[in-house]
Amino acid sequence: MTLKLKLIQFFRGLTQPVLLPHWWQDAILFIPRVICGFLLTANFGAAKFGLPWSPVENNLGFFEVAFWFPHDVATYGGIFKLFPVFFAWMGAFSEAVGGIFLLLGFQTRIFSFLIFCTMMVAVFLQQWSNGTWNTLPALGFAWVSLFMMVLGSGRFGLDHFISKKIKS
Repeated sequence: MTLKLKLIQFFRGLTQPVLLPHWWQDAILFIPRVICGFLLTANFGAAKFGLPWSPVENNLGFFEVAFWFPHDVATYGGIFKLFPVFFAWMGAFSEAVGGIFLLLGFQTRIFSFLIFCTMMVAVFLQQWSNGTWNTLPALGFAWVSLFMMVLGSGRFGLDHFISKKIKS
């Protein structure tokens, strides 16, 4: 088997969602996926990453990170202090753009992984010292992204329609 075929099979496996036995089960999992995707992109990500719906007062260009965010990331120490702009951009990207992809159910597993990593950083390096209550939003997004990493988009996402086209 050639490398190209192996790569195609790998990405097909990442894209193809697990379909639950009944449509209503997929519909139930659709709800948290869409709500979390919307909140991530419209609220959490848009405040620190330039998107068309970012708050005007943040004065962010398209795909630009808020000026304060790299400094915030650098305070986490370690590798974050060495590359704060990169990690700030990746974190803001995973929230803002990953939220869109989660909302649409497009490449759900890949973006769920990015969101999960970002939320683990938020829980343990940003909010942990502020008390358990402050970790709850990031933990909620982490749990939803963990389920979506395993299950994919379900039958109500673009991944399902793409995987059906690939099989045809």
